[in-house]
Parts: sequence; C-alpha cells; structure tokens
Amino acid sequence: MKKRFLTFALVLLSFTGFAQYGYRDSNRIGINFGVNQFTLNTNNFQTKAELGWNAGLSVRGNFYDNWDMVYALQFSENNFSVATRNLLLLNEDVKYKLASAQITLQLSYILIEDHLSIELGPIVQVNGKFKIDSENENNIISGTTLLAKDIVDISKFNFYPTVGVTAGVKHFRINVSYQYGVNNMLGNLNNKNLGVNFKGNPGILNGNIIVYL
Repeated sequence: MKKRFLTFALVLLSFTGFAQYGYRDSNRIGINFGVNQFTLNTNNFQTKAELGWNAGLSVRGNFYDNWDMVYALQFSENNFSVATRNLLLLNEDVKYKLASAQITLQLSYILIEDHLSIELGPIVQVNGKFKIDSENENNIISGTTLLAKDIVDISKFNFYPTVGVTAGVKHFRINVSYQYGVNNMLGNLNNKNLGVNFKGNPGILNGNIIVYL
C-alpha cells in the first residue's frame, strides 16, 4: 500500500507540474481528510451502514472556461456490519472493514470562483478482502447457513460514478460526494461454491475537508 501511495503521489505531482506550466495562477495541490458512510446494498443478508475514514491528495486545475479538472488519490477504511448469530445463538452485528484506494478524474463546474463548485466523474477503486475480528469468524450470518468468514474474499476492483459539491474559500473547502459501485462487489464469492448467488453494490457517502496549498 505504501508503494502505491508513493507512485500515485508522484503521478499527481507530475499532473500539477504540467498544469502549472500553462496555468500558473489557478492550480493547487489539496490535502484531503474526512469520513465516509459505507452501505452494502444486497439481498443476500442484512447489512447496516457504518462510519469510516478518508485521507488523500488531489490536484485541481483549469480545464476550459468555467470548468476545472480534479485528479485525486484517496485511501479509505470503509465499515459496515452484518446481522449474525454467535456460538451461543445470540444475535450479534459483526463489523466488516475494507481498506481501499481510489483514483479519480472528475470535471468540476465552477458556480462561484474559489467558493462553490459541482463535481462529477468516474472513480476506480482497488481493495483487499473484508476484515473481521477473529472471534467473530464462525458466527452464522442471519437468514443463511453461511459463516461470517465465508464472505470476506470479495472482488478487488470497482467502478463508481460520483457526484459531489465543494464549498468554502480559496485554501479551505468542504466536499460532500456520493459514489455508487456499478460492479457486483460480491461477484468473486460466486466462484466459491457456497450455494448462493451473491450480488451486492456498494454506496459511499463522503464528507471531506480539503486544504489547498
């Protein structure tokens, strides 16, 4: 993960250098941090959205007329919980954690210069497996015969169309965005011979603070 961060950070800096060569007064590097609420939309089991965190870098630069282009790299921990029954057959929500990295290229329409804009565009996400606490691995997922550990090996890539709003002042802004994953995040589980046709699409609500250097 550290190697990926350094690689993408260098790419972002390269974009910045190129952009500033042509537009010296209107391009900035941003440091992003904030929270997210992750929802896994599926009919296979009962889920509940939980809070996670975001951190990353972005580059905002002139594109055309009232449009900016935003390049960004974001690292996140996404969380949600699944209804289960533990070894004592008591109901227990098990928290699933997902570490991910997202690369985005978005168009930003400027409503008020340096104060208010609307963003839209694609995001590509790379992630690992779901993580759960070891003491919960053998919990039975409510309404199924599956164990909590049976659903951790999910698909490693996802594509998110995204819309958002950014507001604030020149060097300090708040961004709120919503991402919906169009790929089946649980698709990889269909290769595990678990006897279930899995389908799940993630939705992520983000609230980030951006500090522009």
